[in-house]
Amino acid sequence: MILQRCFALILLALCIALAVMAWPYQAAFSYEPVGPRAYPLLMLGLMGLALLYLAIRPTPIVHKDDEPALDRETLTKIGLCVALLLVFAATFEPLGFILSSILIGVPMARLYGGRWLPSGIVIALMSVALYLLFDRTMDVPLPLGLLDVLEN
Repeated sequence: MILQRCFALILLALCIALAVMAWPYQAAFSYEPVGPRAYPLLMLGLMGLALLYLAIRPTPIVHKDDEPALDRETLTKIGLCVALLLVFAATFEPLGFILSSILIGVPMARLYGGRWLPSGIVIALMSVALYLLFDRTMDVPLPLGLLDVLEN
């Protein structure tokens, strides 16, 4: 328990140091309304809150018997997740956000036990909703790729 708290406090100190380094950052140009420093500061703030909770929580984290072991099946799933994320990065601009999200989201859902039809419907709706949220509401431009003909 002491080691867990020490580890959380060390990572919290690292988050604070990174936030101090990121605070004065100003980019010469900005294509997003919130600017380039908001995202790292938000992530560091959320990580800091979670680490603070880990440092002061009343009970230690204990491992249960129902947690998956790092056997061949689990490592294969992790490897496939990493491969799918690499495919997402490679197809993000050519296919666009929506199509690449569907292309990667459905196999990811299937990998963890999702059924074909519900996975396809939920991933398609989430991809479109996230595109509209970022591109239209938050003015963060996302590529449409092959669906570029729909934008008019």
